[in-house]
Amino acid sequence: MSDSLYELWLRGIAFNPAAPSDVLIRLVDRAAGEAGQLMCEGRDLPDAVIDAALRHPATGIRRALARNQYVDPSRLALLATDPSGVVRGRLAGGPHPRPRWVRPLPDDILVTILTAQDGGEDGMLTEHEIVQELSFSRQTPLSFDRSMAGHVHPGLRVRAARGWQSLTAAQRVALLDDPDPAVREAAQESSWELDPEAVEAKLPSIGSHSKWSVLGTCALSPALVEQCFADDTVHALTWNRHTPADAVARLARHPKAKVRERVARRPDLGPDLITELREDPDEGVRMRARLHPFPRTWAEYWAMDRVIGHGPDCTCPITESAPEPFPDWFAACAASEEPVLRRVAASWPGLPAELVETLAQDDDEEVRIRLACHHPLAPPHLLLDVFVTRPAHRPHLLTLRAFPRTGLTHLIGHPDPEIRALAAADPTLAEPPVDDPDESVCRAAAANPSLTPGVLEVLLADPRTAEGAAANPSLPVPRMHALLDRCLNGAAPPPTAGVRPETTPT
Repeated sequence: MSDSLYELWLRGIAFNPAAPSDVLIRLVDRAAGEAGQLMCEGRDLPDAVIDAALRHPATGIRRALARNQYVDPSRLALLATDPSGVVRGRLAGGPHPRPRWVRPLPDDILVTILTAQDGGEDGMLTEHEIVQELSFSRQTPLSFDRSMAGHVHPGLRVRAARGWQSLTAAQRVALLDDPDPAVREAAQESSWELDPEAVEAKLPSIGSHSKWSVLGTCALSPALVEQCFADDTVHALTWNRHTPADAVARLARHPKAKVRERVARRPDLGPDLITELREDPDEGVRMRARLHPFPRTWAEYWAMDRVIGHGPDCTCPITESAPEPFPDWFAACAASEEPVLRRVAASWPGLPAELVETLAQDDDEEVRIRLACHHPLAPPHLLLDVFVTRPAHRPHLLTLRAFPRTGLTHLIGHPDPEIRALAAADPTLAEPPVDDPDESVCRAAAANPSLTPGVLEVLLADPRTAEGAAANPSLPVPRMHALLDRCLNGAAPPPTAGVRPETTPT
């Protein structure tokens, strides 16, 4: 047998859903090469395998486990204090490739990472670089920093102070009067965001990219607002909740339709402005004005903003809202005649089952797509329909527990090999297409559990099907061990037949 077959067997066994812990633990052996790392990073793992990987002497194994998106993050707590800074950095950086929805790390792991005094024994990263990895990972819940405002560790109170506008008034007062001077300083440095004159004074010293954020989030003085109109830099003012009412009225009559369109979504518009915008010459402006009175709060405004204009192939990250609109509001959106509002409702994972059933049959394709991608109760037939019609969403849909794995035989002749590969794995398929022209379909067919051990023996000897056959849950466990003996120890495997038999299912 060639080394290339060994690699295929190792990779296949690493992802065999029926492989027991004692088989999988053998794959973290150095002799298994990259198969062990691929396994630790790319699949759910039994507890015994997780424990073995957490304490494995090879940094590569621990590093791979740190990026696993399938293992409960609480099981990875030991990696937050790993001797290797690279391992800590991988945990802080999150799963790879990054899924659309990332599970947050538990608070205790976040606290450990954020309060570390060093970057690990290997000296590859500093503690600050590891925290930077965390900041881009989407693993920190939006409520975390606010909840740290009263934490015993002053560094976490400093971090809370930097999210000044997310804090309550009582939290701000407490941080300004904190017993730790570093916390008081951080609070004082952040308090300018809600002081219009301080914002005006500070803006010239802020970089161009940060200026955009300041104009969109901070309290603005009349002079600064006038300067924005003079410089035609008003776009960020359209979504700033602190923009004065007279400036909002001017923005609603701005010569640029894009500016008027953004203003038309604001929840603080008066009835006269709404009426005026509903008669705007631009259809986009009129449509957003029609959505009133649904955007009554800024939470509702942002829930709508995350949906409007994104299109059916949007693969933006699926993130939480803070604060979240009330459930009754989403229910009202689901019953609206406006497709945009039904899309907003379909994007909320807390929508009740009866409304999910209704939206799954909606006439608007984007409503159905959003429901499939965002709601845990979306029916399997809808998930499959979106998988077939919208390739952009396939990687995400395949991670969902409700995604169907049977009832796919009608797709076996589909011209798209990615769809044929999905159908080829259906265990109810009479004859898995192990001779398909596309290798990915052959591999999926070889992993079909309907195949008998005798058929698998022949498929193990063919490079096009070896990996799939090794991943087949019908492969007997003793045979898995025998293949590993051959790959890891050089022991000869039992003889295999030389002619491919008929692929008769069990």
